[in-house]
Amino acid sequence: MRVAKKWIDRLKQWAKQIKRNVYAVWFVARDPETPFMAKLLALLVAAYAISPIDLIPDFIPVLGYLDDLILVPLGIMLVLRLVPAEVMQRCRLQADAISQKPSSYIAASVFIALWLLLAYVAYFYLYRSNI
Repeated sequence: MRVAKKWIDRLKQWAKQIKRNVYAVWFVARDPETPFMAKLLALLVAAYAISPIDLIPDFIPVLGYLDDLILVPLGIMLVLRLVPAEVMQRCRLQADAISQKPSSYIAASVFIALWLLLAYVAYFYLYRSNI
């Protein structure tokens, strides 16, 4: 029982760090000292992480949460490698200081558009294959 509690506490701590880093990455994308490629990647990672809609919806068993557990941490790790340490530290402090967390409805719109495009392509190819 004690081992399970430690494991759960570690998972909770890891999740808090990921959440903090997502908000810090959001600020990295807006920081003028961030290199262009790092800024672009940070914007994509942050928009994906804070978007209310995922690329793979969470109701799909296993895959729905797997993208959040793999893509977001890997994206954050890549941004951390591309961004200067002092910029990242400053952005982490900004992330700790904000009271209202950002959300990205633009990213949600992009994911909805991607799903609609995928549905259209699937319909088009299925329709064409039945002719």
